[in-house]
Amino acid sequence: MVMGPTHAMSGAAVGLAVADLLPPDWGGPTSTPETFTFAAVCAGAALFPDLDTPQSTVSRSFGPISRLFARVVDSVSLGYYSLTRGKKDGKRRGGHRTLTHTALFAAAVGAGVSALVIHFGKPAIIGILFFFLGLALRGLAGNLAKEKGWIVVSAVAVILSALTWQWYPSQAGSTGLGVAVALGCATHCLGDAITKEGVPFLAPFVPWRQERWWELKLPSFLSIRAGGAFEKAVLGPALTIGVVMLAVWAVDGAPQAIYDAFVPAYP
Repeated sequence: MVMGPTHAMSGAAVGLAVADLLPPDWGGPTSTPETFTFAAVCAGAALFPDLDTPQSTVSRSFGPISRLFARVVDSVSLGYYSLTRGKKDGKRRGGHRTLTHTALFAAAVGAGVSALVIHFGKPAIIGILFFFLGLALRGLAGNLAKEKGWIVVSAVAVILSALTWQWYPSQAGSTGLGVAVALGCATHCLGDAITKEGVPFLAPFVPWRQERWWELKLPSFLSIRAGGAFEKAVLGPALTIGVVMLAVWAVDGAPQAIYDAFVPAYP
C-alpha cells in the first residue's frame, strides 16, 4: 500500500480541491476555516481504510483503543470477504485490503457520519472531528507523531476538535463532514490502485471471471512500488507542493490578490 503520509497528503489535496467546487447546499465549506477543516477531515479519512489491520501504523493513532478497533475491523472484513467471495477468490487469513478498501465502504461511512451528526448534533461532530483529525495528525505529522506517541496525538486532536467545532455549530455541517470522509476513503483506495498490489474497489458487486474480489490496478509498467523511490522522491514532494498551493488558493481573497499581483492594472 502507499505510505501513510502520502495517503494523508493526497486526502488533503482532494479535500482542498473539492471544497472549492462543492455547493453549500451539498455541505460545501463557505469560509476559509471550514475549508481547512473539511480538508483535514478528508486527510484523516484517507488513512481510515488501513484500520483493518492492527499491524498498520495508523492503528496506533489512539493507542490500545485503536489497536483493538483495528482487530475488530479486521475480523469483520475477513468475515464479509468469506461470505461474498466468488468461486475463484482465494481463502484469506486476514481482512486487510478487503471491505474497507471498497467503494461500498466509502459511501457507507460517509452516509453514517452524516446520519450521526443529524441525530446527535454537537457531540457527534466533536467526536468525528477528534477521530479524523487524530488520524490526519498521525499521517501528516509522520515521524513527529510517532516519536511523541499516541497520547500526544490524542491530546492535540482533542484541542483541534474543540477549536474546529465552532465552524460546524449546527447540523448544517453534517453533509459536508460525510462527504469529506467518503472522499478520503475513496482517495485512499485510488492511491492503493496505482501500486502493484491494487485494490478491490468495486467488490463484491462487479464480478470478473468468477472473482468478486479482483483488484483494480494499473498495468505493471505504470504502477509504482509502495514505499519505493518514486513515491518518496516524486509523488510525496509533488503532493506536498500541490497541497501548499491549494491551501494558499483556499484563503478568502487570495485568488484575487494573486491575480492583482501578477496582472498589471490598466488605466
